[in-house]
Amino acid sequence: MTKLHVVGKNVDRRDGVDKTTGRALFTSDMALPGMLHAKVLRSPHAHARIVSIDTSEAEELHGVHAVMTHENGPKNLFNAAAPMFLTVSNLERVLDQYLFDEIVRYVGDEVAAVAATTEAIAEQALTLIKVEYELLPAVFDPEEAMGADSPVLHGEKGCTPEGKNIPGEIIKIPYGDVAKGLEESDVVIEKSFKLPIVKQVQMETQSAVAQVNGSGEVTVWSTTQTPHPSRAILGKIFDVPASKIRVLAPPYVGGGFGVRIGLSGLAEPIAMGLALLAKRPVKLVYSRKEDFIASDTRHPATITVKLGAKKDGTFNALDLKAIFNTGAYCGFGTELPGVCGAMTLAIYRIPNQRYFGHSVYTNHTSSGAMRGFGNPQGNFALEQVVDMMADELGMNSYDLRMKNIMKVNDPWCLPFPCLSSELAECMKQGSESIGWKDRASLKSSAPNKVRGMGMAVGTHVSNAWPFCVDYDNAYFTVQSDGTVQVSSGVPEMGTGICTSLVQIAAEAFGTDMENISLSFGDTLTSPFDIGGHASRSCYAAGLAIKAAAEDAKQQMLEYAAPYFDTSPDALTLQYGHIFMSSVTAIDEAPCVTLDDAKEHPTGKVTLENIAYHAHVRNKQFISVGKIVPKNAPPWHVCFADVEVDTETGKVEVLKLTAAHDVGTAVNPMIVEGQIEGGVVQGLGYALTEEIRYNDKGVQTHSNMHSYMLPTAEDIPPMESIIVESHDPTGPFGAKGAGECSLVCPASAIGNAIANATGVRFTELPMTPERIFARLHPED
Repeated sequence: MTKLHVVGKNVDRRDGVDKTTGRALFTSDMALPGMLHAKVLRSPHAHARIVSIDTSEAEELHGVHAVMTHENGPKNLFNAAAPMFLTVSNLERVLDQYLFDEIVRYVGDEVAAVAATTEAIAEQALTLIKVEYELLPAVFDPEEAMGADSPVLHGEKGCTPEGKNIPGEIIKIPYGDVAKGLEESDVVIEKSFKLPIVKQVQMETQSAVAQVNGSGEVTVWSTTQTPHPSRAILGKIFDVPASKIRVLAPPYVGGGFGVRIGLSGLAEPIAMGLALLAKRPVKLVYSRKEDFIASDTRHPATITVKLGAKKDGTFNALDLKAIFNTGAYCGFGTELPGVCGAMTLAIYRIPNQRYFGHSVYTNHTSSGAMRGFGNPQGNFALEQVVDMMADELGMNSYDLRMKNIMKVNDPWCLPFPCLSSELAECMKQGSESIGWKDRASLKSSAPNKVRGMGMAVGTHVSNAWPFCVDYDNAYFTVQSDGTVQVSSGVPEMGTGICTSLVQIAAEAFGTDMENISLSFGDTLTSPFDIGGHASRSCYAAGLAIKAAAEDAKQQMLEYAAPYFDTSPDALTLQYGHIFMSSVTAIDEAPCVTLDDAKEHPTGKVTLENIAYHAHVRNKQFISVGKIVPKNAPPWHVCFADVEVDTETGKVEVLKLTAAHDVGTAVNPMIVEGQIEGGVVQGLGYALTEEIRYNDKGVQTHSNMHSYMLPTAEDIPPMESIIVESHDPTGPFGAKGAGECSLVCPASAIGNAIANATGVRFTELPMTPERIFARLHPED
């Protein structure tokens, strides 16, 4: 393998100083001259028809400049999630939402919006809007929503004829003969699992600022993860050409975790609509409560697993069924069930597999993307059943997994090959870290406590193709001083791409990172990119930047070759210089000018000299990287060591170990941060986090006080292990790293609790109340 000089190094993050000193700019920090502030009136009902709406008093309030409702808002159907623009050609998009509708479908749905000179005036104006509702029957359970007597939430609009209130299509993945496989299995285990509604709780709430100039061109500063798709969605909503809209995330987004793949709630179109009406800039920042009740959650689900195995532990058949609650609008309701099936079926080498999964409309807040995108739900269900199978067969669950995990080039159901995997090595190193060999002799700290250890394995994706549209571009420009300007369409939302993409550019081009600047997340200055999600930014955008850098490098070598009196192939661009490839002691090579290179075959020429030499001769080195990325499976394992208080049901996680194969770790420090962050989110998914509704469809967990995120005091000792491989499809062998870390922790903790207590829990989160109830059914 070629020695790497920049990739693989723990380079300090470029956004570190600004973010830690408070100088970094986010959308919610924006202020423009003459800017108005927006507030939104939201439905108090889960399902209702707006019979009448009177905004006259609000409009007359001093300081109010615009009021928007379903009566004066745009009338184009859309989907606020990225599938509005990224659905692949063989699938139909589900467009089921108006910006303001006369029907409201969940508590928090948009009824009206006001733009005023201050937030206080806008708030006051909302109280002056008179709305008369006709209540409609509501349904909150997806099983009930499919029943004959349930209300139809969207009519025939985007629904499959195969079932009531099912948006899009039912995802079916056949592979082999499942019926025969189960029949020929010696042991068959079937179990259903219930997964909760959880929230991304990113630090920056949904926000947007919209400004319309005198020519009608619109600029939207946005918290979106996907500037280019969001621009396209806004264009469709308002019938405005995309070329007249600029969307940018300046310069940072305060976290995402999937909640803004597409629009940021509806912050962008509401701000833009009010700005068009008021002809002044408008800023809308969701409160934390609005962020909870009116922006996407993770899909709750019921997953049923039926696993068949031979006596020796060989898996022979897997039948997987999933029902997701997509809430009031489809969003990712069609795409997410497919990823759940594909990723859950892809973990093990099983000759007979089948998946049947879909979403269902209900009168809940819409579900959408969240880190792992359907994978944690399926993984929890399957990995519990794998442990149950190990118990049934009398095998160590580690050995059972090792026997069945997917290997490189094994056939599988995914439409791309598995070209790299170090999952076995991840399992080996992770088990050593957690002390798996001592699992049978763990000692608890008190007589009323029991201790156990569990594990889980999984895979994910490195980008979105072929599940949705996914191609990438990057601009690469060598300036006349030899430095480089790179432009990419992905935003920086905390994942570290403003550093890792520059590492890739520097490695591919052959110069220091200090000589490269990166612009990102701006539709006006960057070529098309589908955005930051699907663990793809480093992998896919990195590939485009690498291609552009290599093109620019080749251009410079071709320009310099005649001056060296040689061919481009005989030259090297590295360390910020061009020199003859035969020169090995580059540090000792004398610096010469390009015009003198021929006379000094052992010399080196700076990029600045060559770039300026070309500049004064009307020549610049500019390239565009254009790629359609393939896909590469990152692999991961999580181990958990827990202790359960049998008198209270409280679980204490003593240690978590996560070992990940992410290909080449472009910046190991950033990768470790991704692993640790995801593991903590997985800890919350396992033990505490859940949004519940009352019987009127009102969220009872809509703030950071009642929603039980893990705090610093809840985080146990963790070890992050990077097991490097080299995937031939990724930039310098890299794969996706952002989402894997949240897939397995809940699964491992569930298995550890079952190991400790002897009781299998089939519902998350595993709260003290639920555990106590199972341990003490008599009480």
